[in-house]
Amino acid sequence: MSDCLFDLHAGYVRFRNPIALAPMAGIVDSAFANQYAGDAGLVVLGAFNLDKGSMEVASDLASRGRKEFISDEPLELIKREIRAVNSGSAVAVNVRSTTLEPLIEAAKLVKEEGAILELNAHCKQPEMLKAGMGEALLRDLPRLSAWIKAIKETGVVLSVKVRANIVNDVKLARLIDKAGADIIHVDAMLEGFGADLDAISNYRDATRLFIIGNNSVTDFAAAKDMFSRGADMVSVARGTMENPNLIKELVEGATSYQESIGWYNAPKHVCSEGDFRALAFCCLPVKHCPVHGKYKKLGYTAEEFARTKMEFARGTMLEYGEDTCFGSLVWCCKITKPCWIRDGVLNTIGLSDAEYMKLKEKLAKYVLDHARIPVNESH
Repeated sequence: MSDCLFDLHAGYVRFRNPIALAPMAGIVDSAFANQYAGDAGLVVLGAFNLDKGSMEVASDLASRGRKEFISDEPLELIKREIRAVNSGSAVAVNVRSTTLEPLIEAAKLVKEEGAILELNAHCKQPEMLKAGMGEALLRDLPRLSAWIKAIKETGVVLSVKVRANIVNDVKLARLIDKAGADIIHVDAMLEGFGADLDAISNYRDATRLFIIGNNSVTDFAAAKDMFSRGADMVSVARGTMENPNLIKELVEGATSYQESIGWYNAPKHVCSEGDFRALAFCCLPVKHCPVHGKYKKLGYTAEEFARTKMEFARGTMLEYGEDTCFGSLVWCCKITKPCWIRDGVLNTIGLSDAEYMKLKEKLAKYVLDHARIPVNESH
């Protein structure tokens, strides 16, 4: 697989594909990653406990049978674990602490190792919440914001692992964005129903940060559903123990899909509740359609929206297609939606499906770049 097939990166870290191993306390260490996630674009080790308060909670949980990583020298443990990952995957370290200073020290170390620090705002055990860790950070947004800002002063690439449907997800995404984090790792848990794909869409329309979607990804069909809602990457954890080849299968599926259509996480159409990126596939805004509500949230008028798309098309292959519904490929839909007129134009001008979709991906970015209202401020 070409390292250039997926153009995925966050700060100084590049990912070879959009599949990640998620953290599981006391389970996901370098040995686990090397065994189950050799093909992954990212492995997230941990969660590791950094300070006295987190160690005490972890020790109490471990005494009752829960697996935990406990060390008298957590930073040395983290350094060894990062260096022991031998797969070539990018590495992140999920960490917990009841205080800020150990997070700063961990961030400095992780940055030196060229890895990612992941702040755990996800664990939900009562003992964790009582100590102010994990999900408790979601209920104390001023503290979460302050911690993100302080950690980012080290220059580390920072991910924040959150659980959806605990607080207002749109407000949370925007706060994490404005505080300066690089990645939001979303456990899209919907109690009793598997993954909440709408939650992923809500995060996607609230921020342009790198999003990792997590929960109930057991095959590529589930991964593709999450991709189509705006996840840049999907992560799996327990599924790897049930199917040791899961990550390998997901990487193969994502690679094949990217090679065939050119935009592996292309959004659903706006009329099917697609996110802002789906404006790249919308028709000329001349009839009653959900497109109007979508572009207005970005501050566009109908005329400005149409002009912006045509400005991008000028000088590209999307400029062609006078026989299409609106006279240009810039107004045409996803390649996965059958259209003999569009396909006829593509065949005539010699533009492959993947090349067409790559242009649409660039168009989506152009529309968002030129919005009057940034995504993280839209209504």
